[in-house]
Amino acid sequence: MKRNTQNYSLAIIIPVIICFFANCSKELKQPALGGLSEETLATKEGVKKLLVGTYAALNGQGGDGIALGGGDPYAAAPDNWIFGTIAGGEAHKGSEGGDQSGIDGIAKFITDASNGFFDTKWKAVYEGVTRANATIRLLNEATDINDDDRKNILAQARFLRGHYYFELKKLYGNIPWIDENTTDYNQPNNVDIWPKIEEDFNFAFNNINSTQEDVGFANKWAAGSYLAKTYLYEKKYAEAQKLFEQVINNGTTASGEPYDLLPQYEHNFMPQYENGPESVFAIQMVANDGTNTIANANQGGMLNFPYNGPFSCCGFYQPTIDLANSFRTTNTGLPYINSYNDHPIKNDQGITSAKPFTTDTDPLDPRLDWTVGRRGIPYLDWGLHPGQDWIRLQSYAGPYSSKKNIYWQATQNVYSDQSSWAPGTAINVLIIRFADVLLMAAESEAQQGNLEKAQAYVNRVRSRAANPEGWLYTYKNTSSPMSGFSNKAAANYKIQPYSTGTFVNIGKEAALQAIYFERKLELAMEGHRFFDLVRWGQAESTINAFFNYESKFTTDIKGGKYQSSKNDLFPIPQRQIDLSNAAGNKILQQNSGY
Repeated sequence: MKRNTQNYSLAIIIPVIICFFANCSKELKQPALGGLSEETLATKEGVKKLLVGTYAALNGQGGDGIALGGGDPYAAAPDNWIFGTIAGGEAHKGSEGGDQSGIDGIAKFITDASNGFFDTKWKAVYEGVTRANATIRLLNEATDINDDDRKNILAQARFLRGHYYFELKKLYGNIPWIDENTTDYNQPNNVDIWPKIEEDFNFAFNNINSTQEDVGFANKWAAGSYLAKTYLYEKKYAEAQKLFEQVINNGTTASGEPYDLLPQYEHNFMPQYENGPESVFAIQMVANDGTNTIANANQGGMLNFPYNGPFSCCGFYQPTIDLANSFRTTNTGLPYINSYNDHPIKNDQGITSAKPFTTDTDPLDPRLDWTVGRRGIPYLDWGLHPGQDWIRLQSYAGPYSSKKNIYWQATQNVYSDQSSWAPGTAINVLIIRFADVLLMAAESEAQQGNLEKAQAYVNRVRSRAANPEGWLYTYKNTSSPMSGFSNKAAANYKIQPYSTGTFVNIGKEAALQAIYFERKLELAMEGHRFFDLVRWGQAESTINAFFNYESKFTTDIKGGKYQSSKNDLFPIPQRQIDLSNAAGNKILQQNSGY
């Protein structure tokens, strides 16, 4: 269950001055009916509600089944399953070709700026910016707030604004900066805003409380982690290393619990363990919140359940064969970093569920079976995955199902939400978790030649994965999976930390490749992959190699082609460019190649 966590329901958002900058060209002549004036909101209570409203925008969803600002809710999903995971080659769109075809162009990098998914995401994230700015502006006018509360509220608002701008920056590159003092919202996108994102996170780190009244609120160490992540994206490795070290040694959750890895990997994706020591910053999700919607229950991922079977929808978000193969290990329990597709995992592509199939018996990283649903292996407690019967069209998108986003059968009455035509879940969206921090710290250490320390961080992550208590096991009774799990591993799991001196012996560049690959394994299907590949300068080679390999098995990505000079950034939405007129000129400039 959630612990001391408010439901950041969109229903409580006060409709004041909330508009997208590019849509604010006409001055409002009268307040919105039912809205509250700024004078009414410029109080402690009003500002706190605005802050909660700023948190509520994190999920990108409106309470009416569409994204904030309009558009399909999936495009604004905060876990970036489209822009981070599918674009990064970890997942197929899934379903079949004619269903949500706009995602196909994104997956193959053949789309243009008119694709509505880009505009929906842009508007939803800028809504968060707008709410953060409103909170800051009204806080400056409120007179009944003491200095400590004022500082904490301001720091949280600036943290959230930093998050929203970080999201926009990694998606679109140069984007307009709008803050609490902006009066002309038609701003150009010709300035790099990394320094301003730094300023917001740095202010938050130095001013936000270490513990908060609500475990879902950001705290000092979440701000420090995000600031260090910003440094890493800017390739400021020394600054990142120093700050990550502080977070690792001293960081705590908003409830004061020291950061650590959860003892079992799968607990990161189970609501009953959320907001624990591994959760650095998470978007709070809740099922059955009384709104009769799934807006606060991972609405952005409502399509991403196996087709048929026990779920109502929809067969999207299928892990790729390339991703599954990445979990193959050697006989010594180490990954095949450069040759994993030469050691493929046996799958049931092209085999109907009625025909016999024997699962893979060679060594595997146990994280595979908490990430990828595959035939003959327990699918949480829903029974053995039957293969093709749960796949909408194998020839189009492969044989696998997603798993980290799935609620368990035993707790579905609490953690699933059936208020809509597709399911919702109470599984938090993990923006940063401690394993992510450790691997980012390893990267910053390795970039400076500190290879022993980098290896120690990586081994801390691998050692958790190697703990048999966190492996998937077979059922005690296959015909009754809810009877529980046996003490027999579901596959031939073999994983070991790197032996002492490995990173030093292989050198900096090879050590970095090991760290990058560990991120692929540990954080698979969590929305990071595309953005990691871009910042490492590896997107073009990796994604084109993925296209060449994966298209041997599926039809959905045939014709895909990646060009770093163009595709390292998504296009500025054409709708936003069209709205940015000033004296007949376009204010927003399109990214190169579009």
